[in-house]
Amino acid sequence: MLNLEPKGALDRSAAVQSNAAQTTHDPEYQVEWDQNDPQNPQNWSVRYKGWVTFQLGMLALAGSLGSSIMTPADSIIAKYVGVSAEVAVLDVTLYLVGFILGPIIWAPVSEIWGRRVSILPAVFCQALFAIGTARSTNAASVYCTRFFTGFFGSAPISNVTAALGDIWSRETRGIAVSLYAVAVNGGPSLGPVIGAALVSNPHLNWRWTGYILAIWVFVTFLLAFFCLPEVYPLVLLQRKARRLRKETGNQQYYHPHEHLKLDLHSIMTKQLSRPLRMLFTEPIVACIALYASFVYGVMYLTLEVFPIVFLDIRGWPPVLSTLPFLALLIGVISSVGVNILNQFRYNKVAKAANGKAVPEARLPPMAFGAVFFVAGAFWFAWTAEPPHHWILPCLAALFIGVGFNCIFQQCLNYLIDMYGIYAASATAAVTFLRSIMAAGLPLAARPMIRALGVGPAVSIIGAVSAALLPMPFLFIQYGPRLRRLSKLTPENLKS
Repeated sequence: MLNLEPKGALDRSAAVQSNAAQTTHDPEYQVEWDQNDPQNPQNWSVRYKGWVTFQLGMLALAGSLGSSIMTPADSIIAKYVGVSAEVAVLDVTLYLVGFILGPIIWAPVSEIWGRRVSILPAVFCQALFAIGTARSTNAASVYCTRFFTGFFGSAPISNVTAALGDIWSRETRGIAVSLYAVAVNGGPSLGPVIGAALVSNPHLNWRWTGYILAIWVFVTFLLAFFCLPEVYPLVLLQRKARRLRKETGNQQYYHPHEHLKLDLHSIMTKQLSRPLRMLFTEPIVACIALYASFVYGVMYLTLEVFPIVFLDIRGWPPVLSTLPFLALLIGVISSVGVNILNQFRYNKVAKAANGKAVPEARLPPMAFGAVFFVAGAFWFAWTAEPPHHWILPCLAALFIGVGFNCIFQQCLNYLIDMYGIYAASATAAVTFLRSIMAAGLPLAARPMIRALGVGPAVSIIGAVSAALLPMPFLFIQYGPRLRRLSKLTPENLKS
C-alpha cells in the first residue's frame, strides 16, 4: 500500500498524540491509501470536489454574513433596548468575540473527530441563537445571543480552509480557495445590504435580520447534513482500518489516529491549546496572523465608517447608503482573477522544485494586494466627504476589497502549504488574532472620526497599512528561514 502524503507528518502526529507505542503494532498492517483509492478525497472527481467546495463555501458564508447583517439596525436596536450608539456596535463586536474563542475549540475538534463533527452541530446552534437574538427584548439578551451566534458561527470559518486542503491538491487548491474566499470575505460586505433592505421594509422590522440569518443557516445546514461527506484523511483512514478488521477478521489492521489520547488533561494541554501554542511558538504563524489580522480588522471597520460617510455625512437613504459595500464585494470578486493566475505560476515553481510545496510562491498576490490596500485606504480617506463625487470613495472601496482578498486568501494558502494536517489549528490561530482586531476596531470608529474627522482618522489606517507594506516582501525573502524554525511543518516533523 502507498503512504499518505506526507507520511512523516502522520507518523510523528500519531507519536505525539498516541498513548500506544508504535512497537505494539506491525507496520505492515498500518492502513494507508491504496493507489487511486476512491475513498481518498484527493482522488474524487473534479465535479464532486466542486460540489463539496460549494457546500463548504455556503457554510462559511453563513458565518461571515451573520457578523454584519444586523448593522443597519443598530440605531433601531439601540433605541429599543435603551443603549447609546457606541454601545450598539456591540452587536458586531460580541459576534466577533465569539470568533475569537470558537476556533480554539472547533479547529482541534476537527483534527480529532473530523470536519463534519466540528462544523455541522455548531452551525445548527448558530441558527438557534440567531432566532434567540430575533426574539430578544432587552440589551442583555441581544448581546449575549449575538456572542453565541458568533461563537458557533466561527466553526466553518476556522475549518473550511483546512477542509479544502483535504480534497484539493496543491496544483488546484489555489483556485478552490479563491472561490471560497469570495464567500467568506463577501459575507461582511453583503450583510449590510440585506439588513438595510429588511429594516427599511414597512412590513418587517429589525428582528427579521435574525430570522433571515437563521433561515439561511438552517437551509445551509440541511444541505450539508445530507450531502457533505467527511473529508479529513486521518478520520477516513481510521474508518478504513475498522472496516478492514470487520471484513477480514484480522485485528492487526490499525491506524495511529485510533490511539489518540483523549482524556481531559490531554485534550486541554495538547489538542485545545494547539492553536494558541502555534500563535506564540510558530514564528511564521505569528507573522502571518499579525498582518492578516490588521487587514481583516480594517474590513470590519468599514461597517461603521461607511454608514458615517454615506448615511450621516452625505445624507443618503438607508438602503442606498449600504450600496458602497457592494464596491467592496466587487473588489473581492475582482481579485479572484489575480489569485487564480498565480496558481498557474505556482504550479510551474512547484514542478521546478520536483513537486514539493513552495509556500513562498503563494505570496506575490499578497504583495500586489498590499499596494492596492494602502492606495485604497488613503484614497478613501481624502475623497469620502463632499464636495468629492461619490464615485471616488466607492472606487477606493473597490481597491480595499481587491487588496484585502489578495492578502487574506494567500495567507490561508500559505498556511495550508506549510502545515498540512495541522492546517486547521494554524488557521484557527490566525482567526483568533484577526477576530480580536476585528472586534476592537469598529468600537473605535465613531470616537476617532468625531475627534479627528474622516480624512485624518482613515489616514491613520492608511499609514499603518503603509508601514506594514513591506511584510509580504519580507515573507517572500525570509519565509524559508522562518519555516525552518517551525516544529510542526511536515518537513520538520520528518526529521
